[in-house]
Amino acid sequence: MKIEYDTAHDLLNIEFLANVPIDDSLEVDGVVIDYAKDKRIVGIEVLDASKRTTRKPLDLITLTSVRGSGPDAVREKGERYGKKRAKKTFRS
Repeated sequence: MKIEYDTAHDLLNIEFLANVPIDDSLEVDGVVIDYAKDKRIVGIEVLDASKRTTRKPLDLITLTSVRGSGPDAVREKGERYGKKRAKKTFRS
């Protein structure tokens, strides 16, 4: 993920998927969501970011990494999350 702020154009851009072509975009109240052909979100742009957030939008950034391990966790192809399952042993 990449977060950029363009001071000249007052544009905050959050890129989730690098090198993925944008197939469609939807603008809602100055927030643009860019979609890939498979409907994944490629990026989000906030127009007039300093008017919608704060004078210096990058000052708001606090990054926290959270990884889900449940069956509904979002995964890229090939990624596996969760604990390794222990082998069952039987006592006689």
